[in-house]
Amino acid sequence: MPNEAENAHGVRYAQELEGHLAWLDTFTGTALGVLATASGIYTYLGVSSLLDNNGAMSAFAAIAYSVAVSVGIFVFWSYMLRLYPAVRTMRARVGLLGAMGLGSLAIVAMSSWLNAAALAGSAAVEQHLARTVQDYQSSLERAHEIAISAQGLERDVARVRQSFEDLSQQEATGDLSGLAGRGAVFRLLRQKSAELTGLEAQIASQTPLVDQAFVEGNQLLSRMRSLTVEPGPVETRSVEFSEQAVRLSGLITQLRQLSVAALVERAAQDLAASVVLPELDASTAEDRGAQTATITAVLQVLAQRALTLERAAQAVMAMPPPAETTYTPISSADAVILYARNFMPSWAGAIAIDLLPAVLVFILAVTQSAIRTGRSGAALGDTLTLAELRAAMTALRDVEDAMKGATLEAPPASPKDPGAQVTSLKSS
Repeated sequence: MPNEAENAHGVRYAQELEGHLAWLDTFTGTALGVLATASGIYTYLGVSSLLDNNGAMSAFAAIAYSVAVSVGIFVFWSYMLRLYPAVRTMRARVGLLGAMGLGSLAIVAMSSWLNAAALAGSAAVEQHLARTVQDYQSSLERAHEIAISAQGLERDVARVRQSFEDLSQQEATGDLSGLAGRGAVFRLLRQKSAELTGLEAQIASQTPLVDQAFVEGNQLLSRMRSLTVEPGPVETRSVEFSEQAVRLSGLITQLRQLSVAALVERAAQDLAASVVLPELDASTAEDRGAQTATITAVLQVLAQRALTLERAAQAVMAMPPPAETTYTPISSADAVILYARNFMPSWAGAIAIDLLPAVLVFILAVTQSAIRTGRSGAALGDTLTLAELRAAMTALRDVEDAMKGATLEAPPASPKDPGAQVTSLKSS
């Protein structure tokens, strides 16, 4: 009795679940069709953004692709909704689960990323523009920093020049070689001082150019930033953005060329290497010896100052150069993939609209398994519903009526027929 009660309870439980499934099945196909159609619409928008031509053929191609995606999604999930809950063996379930995984990957590949492009394509392109502006700003600031550091070498050159001018003044008063006047030592010191004065003036002439290039570069950056947030189609803004990026690249290159570090390095090398020794003009041999000794000391000081200046220039030249930045136009679909981490909600929505029926598949599989469990221990008579019992009784009556009609219509048997005799004896 307890087993019969449990079986009856399981049957009622299974019948209740079957009733729910029958009601849900009335609109499941419609809901699946709506999801497939919505995915097809967003797929059409994504495909349209990838096509260069806006003519009738391109529109037809986008429509054909989106319709194919909608039909494919509807058919695929219809197969899964019918077959996966119905199979019972583990091997069949694993096989269909693998097929569902491959189908889901195919749907993501042909539809979901295009849906994401339709949902967040413009925002992703704007993100690309903003990231490019940051890269250009870093390159501009780095190029300006190097150029300003090179302009700072002007102070080093001025310090060396001033030291030679001071020495020449000492020589003019006789405090250096002991011979007052403008002799050979004085002329050598003035020669190097004049070279450094020319180098200093050349460096100073670059300062306005550096400042002007930096100001103009910041103006271009300001315009590029405004283009990333202005209203209107992002494709139109990208065209002007590209023009501004080309101009800014030219300014960054100009700033790199305005750096005088290499010029100072070569001048420092020439400062000690190219020395034109003046003719000794002292009247006595002793005085000429004093001039020679002073010139030797001056050359040593000159070599030291040139080495210091050269190292300062090399330190500027060793600074890491600005990164090469080039703006590359990008489509909305590529931008969504490139900056996928920044648009996770859009990606989640694009994938969910395609793969949501997978949840329905597993719900149906669990429900069908529960129905089979409820009916597993019940006898055939326990599983019959009242409608099924009425249908069975009606069918039985039809069979009996047919048998009676066949018996009445049968011709009387001949007395000689043994079978007829046996029949008559049975009836008697």
